[in-house]
Amino acid sequence: MNIELFVKYLKYEKRYSLHTVKSYETDLIQFRNFINDHGLMSDNISDYLTYQNIRQWIIFLSQENLSARTVNRKLSCLKTFVKYLQKNGVINDNPMVKIISPKNNKRLPEFVQEGQMDKLDSEDIFKDDFSGCRDKFLIELLYNTGMRLSEIINLKHIDLSESEMKVKILGKRNKERISPINQYTINIYKDYIKKKKEMGFSVEFSSYLFVTDKGNKLYPKFVYNRVVKYLSMVTGIDKKSPHVLRHTFATHMLNNGADLNAIKELLGHANLAATQVYTHNTFEKIKDVYKQAHPRA
Repeated sequence: MNIELFVKYLKYEKRYSLHTVKSYETDLIQFRNFINDHGLMSDNISDYLTYQNIRQWIIFLSQENLSARTVNRKLSCLKTFVKYLQKNGVINDNPMVKIISPKNNKRLPEFVQEGQMDKLDSEDIFKDDFSGCRDKFLIELLYNTGMRLSEIINLKHIDLSESEMKVKILGKRNKERISPINQYTINIYKDYIKKKKEMGFSVEFSSYLFVTDKGNKLYPKFVYNRVVKYLSMVTGIDKKSPHVLRHTFATHMLNNGADLNAIKELLGHANLAATQVYTHNTFEKIKDVYKQAHPRA
């Protein structure tokens, strides 16, 4: 199925993130396994990469109780793969043209309330050692900038300017953006740097900003576990993750009057549609205020 060549194309030409590349590779392997398991495989890719077989795969995925969102992500991968094959002259017809994607159920992004985020500062949650200072700075920077998990673990010392109060973020497809940071976050940063030096860890411009207790670069599961640990202390929402802090950043900004286009730029979204989902959270807040304040509500 030319999966290896396609993966290289995603990495080096499309410059997709490693997370996206891995997801696409997994999805294609799952499709290939489905074709094999159902006796549909052929030497000619055009014979099995058909509308009928893709529809059968969609039905199979739905019977596995996968959400419409997950199925649509897998179909998005297949669409990209088909376009790649057409571009390289492997196939002529596009079997995805007639495919109708399952309808997504609209799900509002979960976020932490402002008062709950304040508890992370007001209560004695973080220890006054290297780990505690790093974790506090990690949580605060995620909330202060709304950056993605993959973005924060790749930050280097040179990316953060204390004097200019800003951080340079390398986002999806190597797109750079600048995010301001406030004095409160700068103060936490200073405490962290002090502890990092005491541990003998590098603070050179080229070294990673965040490191583990052993001085190694952070990895995704490490950050995820830290975020879950601290958010569990202040909120009872079902989902707790670094991405929830991204939702929290955007929702709080919007609730406090920030322009939607400005939030789009700060989040590194390619288009405004991705950012508009947060307006639904804001409208829910407006409805609550209306119900409490209007005499006929």
